[in-house]
Amino acid sequence: MTERWTPDAAHAWFNAQPWLVGCNFTPSYAINQLEMWQPDSFDLGAIEAELKLAASIGMNAVRVYLHDLLWIQDAPGFLDRVDAFLAKADEYGIRTMLVLFDSCWHPEPALGPQPAPREGVHNSGWVQSPGMPVLADPGAHGRLEDYVKGVVARFAKDERVLSWDIWNEPDNGPEVALCDPRQLKAKADLVVPLLVNAFLWAREMAPIQPLTSGIWLGDWSAPDLLSPIQQAQTGNSDVISFHNYGTAQDFVTRVKWLKAMGRPLMCTEFMARPAGSTFQEILPPAKEHGVGAFCWGLVRGKTQTHLPWDKWEPPAPVANDVWFHDIFDEHGNPHDPAEVEFLRLLNAIDDKMSA
Repeated sequence: MTERWTPDAAHAWFNAQPWLVGCNFTPSYAINQLEMWQPDSFDLGAIEAELKLAASIGMNAVRVYLHDLLWIQDAPGFLDRVDAFLAKADEYGIRTMLVLFDSCWHPEPALGPQPAPREGVHNSGWVQSPGMPVLADPGAHGRLEDYVKGVVARFAKDERVLSWDIWNEPDNGPEVALCDPRQLKAKADLVVPLLVNAFLWAREMAPIQPLTSGIWLGDWSAPDLLSPIQQAQTGNSDVISFHNYGTAQDFVTRVKWLKAMGRPLMCTEFMARPAGSTFQEILPPAKEHGVGAFCWGLVRGKTQTHLPWDKWEPPAPVANDVWFHDIFDEHGNPHDPAEVEFLRLLNAIDDKMSA
C-alpha cells in the first residue's frame, strides 16, 4: 500500500492488535540513541534483561528511537543490530515501534563516544535527528531519503515491527529543542516539507505497518486550531498518535478531540508522576477508549529521566524521591511496587480475556 491508509484499513489493522501497552525504551547503559546503537556500545545482553522486565509487567510493545547518523556510519551493521533487537523483543512477545526522526534536545549530534550524564539533569545527552546543520541544508536531504528508505525497506514486511513513527515532536518548544524562541518559526518552516517527504519516502517502500507522527502541543479541538506541522502530522498519519503528560481528565478530553478524526489512536508518550499522569490514572481510560499507551521510560539509567524536566515545577508539592519517569532501577527493583502490581493485574486481565 503506497497511499495513506483509509480509515477503514487503519481500523481493521488496529482491531487486529491486542490492546497496546508499552514503554519508550532506551536501555539504561545509553545516554541517547547513538550510544544505544553504535557498534562499540550496543549491548544486546543488557537490552534483553530490560526487555524481560517490560514483559514481566505485561507490556507488549516498545517505542524505540533510531538516528540518521547511524545510517551513514555503518548502514549494514546498523540494520543488523536493529534486527537483533527485534528478535530479542519478539522472544518476549513485544513488538516495536521505530522512530526515524526527532527534534528534541541537542541540535548538533555527533558520532563516537557520547558525553557522560550531567548531574541532576533530565535527558542531558539526548540528540536531535537530523541535527540543525543538516535540517538547514537541502543538499544533505538526499542522505536522509536514503536512510528512511533503507531502514523501512529492510523491515517493511516484518511483523515484529508494530509501526513507524516518522518524526518525534517536530514542534517542541525552545526549552526542549534548545533553541532561541525566535528560531522556532524558521525551524518549523524547514521541518514541514521534510516531514511530508519522510512520510512519502517511507510509504514508497510499501510497509505493511502503519505510519504516524504524534502531536503534542496546543489545542486540538478543531482542525483549524492545528499548526501547519500538526496538520502535516495528522494529515499523513495512518493511525493518529499523540503525547500527553496531563491528568486523566485532560487525557480523556484530548482523546475525544482526536476521535473526531475517525482513525485509531495511540498515546505514544505519557506518565509524569508529579503531574498526575500515572499508570493508575491513565491506563484505565486508555483501555476504556481503546487507545494504545506507551509510558516514557522503563529502567532508570544514563538518560536520567527519573528526574523532572529542566525548569519544570509540579502543580503541587511532591516528595523529592518520587520519580518523574521510569519504572525500575538498574537492579530491576520497582520504584513503586504497588504500581508494578497494578500493571501486572491490569495485563493479566487482558491475558484471561484473550485466552
